[in-house]
Amino acid sequence: MDLLGGDSPGIHIDGQGEGPPENHAIPGSGEAMRALLLAHLTFGRPYGHSGIYTPMAKSGELAGKRKANNEMEDLEAVNLAADWADISQGLRKDLGHQLHSQWIKPIQLGRIDSETGTLDLFLPTEFSANWVKDRFADRLSLAWKIARSEVRQVAISVHPGRRQVADLRLHSDGRRPANDADTSMMAIGADTLGDTGFTSSVGLDASLTFAAFVTGEANILAFNAAQRMSATEKPQFSPLYLKGATGQGKTHLLHAIGHTFLQTHSRSRIFYCSAERFMVEFVQALKANRMIEFKARLRSFDLLLVDDIQFIIGKASAQEELLYTIDALLAEGKRLVFAADRAPQALDGVEPRLLSRLSMGLVADIQPADIELRKKILHSKLSKFAPLAVPEDVLEFLARTITRNVRELVGGLNKLIAYAQLTGQEVSLQLAEEQLTDILSANRRRITIDEIQRTVCQFYRIDRSEMSSKRRARAVVRPRQVAMYLSKVLTPRSYPEIGRKFGGRDHSTVIHAVRLIEDLRQRDADMDGDVRSLLRQLES
Repeated sequence: MDLLGGDSPGIHIDGQGEGPPENHAIPGSGEAMRALLLAHLTFGRPYGHSGIYTPMAKSGELAGKRKANNEMEDLEAVNLAADWADISQGLRKDLGHQLHSQWIKPIQLGRIDSETGTLDLFLPTEFSANWVKDRFADRLSLAWKIARSEVRQVAISVHPGRRQVADLRLHSDGRRPANDADTSMMAIGADTLGDTGFTSSVGLDASLTFAAFVTGEANILAFNAAQRMSATEKPQFSPLYLKGATGQGKTHLLHAIGHTFLQTHSRSRIFYCSAERFMVEFVQALKANRMIEFKARLRSFDLLLVDDIQFIIGKASAQEELLYTIDALLAEGKRLVFAADRAPQALDGVEPRLLSRLSMGLVADIQPADIELRKKILHSKLSKFAPLAVPEDVLEFLARTITRNVRELVGGLNKLIAYAQLTGQEVSLQLAEEQLTDILSANRRRITIDEIQRTVCQFYRIDRSEMSSKRRARAVVRPRQVAMYLSKVLTPRSYPEIGRKFGGRDHSTVIHAVRLIEDLRQRDADMDGDVRSLLRQLES
């Protein structure tokens, strides 16, 4: 039972049940948790013998001595939970949110053995227990020794009520329950449905669907290819290789493919992981002498989704295993999708045979989002904040200044809206400039008026000297006005400063040019196309 809600570090109190316990996340600081749980005990809603909240037992069924013992155990569970809240928050600060959420937050508290001083810490899978034991056992042990003098050591293991990977049995048809991979290979876990059932989730983010993906010229090829890969009919290409810089939508498309594939192929099995996680699983299987099981499980999936394939660089044995897996899945007509921040040919340290497999299907490039796509994305994200109003000039400002990747763009919008809501201020251009200085400074590429003039002259094929000449021929005046417009839009220069750069022209001439081009963009599709093309060149 989540007593407070929110996204604070979770505390899991576990007991002695026969089956796997439910997770009861209790967020917040140690003292707050202690006070809250003691209040529940005081007002007749005690935590039961297992440390998990249960309805109040009938008073006549409990003898006084047993009741007193249970209350002592309840109080001990409360104190353990409070100490774990403090330790968990400290580890979150040291390790960062991602590592903490993935490895520390799932830990469940067991009991302290009064004779040995051993505190049991449980994790949901054998893999995660080994990972935490190898990397964080000493830190956890030290933290608990400081927090509680009676703890002399910690024991990290899989909860005895949880299934371990080695204990999972194959079905009569030789296949495991659908999507029954380690949760460590997934973003989140999934339960199986019956003896021959299939899961509806394999760690895919429910919000990352095709419907939520905003398309434009920069990503339409990758989007259409991803839809084709998840369709009912067999695609003409496999594997699909999504190439794009960080934060441009590769992972979104991977998740979207998984969701749609499960809908169109309800009795299929899919596998999603990062290349780095593939490497870790491979090494773990190698050390545990379980390679046969690892290979059989990996090759039993109908759709393989591997993110950040660039991180498999230089690991010869893992590359060889991935190569054989690709060959085996392709031979059975199954589907594969890879994503990376560079083209297959640019993957250093990857053997030629694997490179040829990665590039033998379709390599779909996701280009950086242009300003029009960035504005579409902002409008799309803004819909979930309704009825909060964000002025159009603020959206234009964000789209024009945060250009590195879509993730930063959306993050900037979220930060701005959150600040406005928490402080009661209205969203404005001034507020955006004040609160997003870190994001804006990281994205700002100084475009000069000289660079704008040079680009415009090349685009319209006129001599650079025409930018400051007195000629008034239409073939010269219109490009000059476009350059003035772009100078105002893309640089912080004032109208008089821009005028001086164009042969010492008056600021009123620059104002007229800016307004004229703005008007022409609304009425003339050719002019709007020219300006968009120049903006893409200058901002790239």
